[in-house]
Amino acid sequence: MQPVKFLCGDAVYLRPITRQDHELYYRALYEPTGRYFTGTQAVYTQEGVANAFERFDADSSRVDLLICSQSTDEVVGDISLNSMDSNNRSGSLRLAIFDPANYSQGYGTEALILMLDYGFGMRNLHRIDLHVYAYNPRAIHTYEKVGFQKEGVMRDAWYYDHKWTDVIIMSMLEEEFRAKYKRTTT
Repeated sequence: MQPVKFLCGDAVYLRPITRQDHELYYRALYEPTGRYFTGTQAVYTQEGVANAFERFDADSSRVDLLICSQSTDEVVGDISLNSMDSNNRSGSLRLAIFDPANYSQGYGTEALILMLDYGFGMRNLHRIDLHVYAYNPRAIHTYEKVGFQKEGVMRDAWYYDHKWTDVIIMSMLEEEFRAKYKRTTT
């Protein structure tokens, strides 16, 4: 059966999360490198993951999608546009690539562009922000390459593995996106 492709790029497509994906997602939550870069501290159960996705699916202020390779249909990560506020036309973005073998392959970059195009185009947002930990320079570089601007730093705002770290706030405005990217999705 062909997978549902919600947003399509050259290297990746974004698709909805299904019940069959819950175990894969649960396992990804325990991959040590990914936990570090996403700052994941919580303990999850498979039932808790399934329940969370049911809540997410019912929440109209968020869109959670899996990032899949166009060539293999392999799930390589996930991306979420959440906290969408229609009054202020704003939202927040979260991205994770599950397996370190898939880092630096361009999957995250393309997924970001697809989701930004969706957020600014289909959801009529004006501003999309994200938070990134200062100890994740690869992600910071990717966000800057895509066009996110640093807005500020929350000093020592995150405690992880016995250390405090800064949280960097970045954002992109719709006119910045439109100036940098012409229509990118099909």
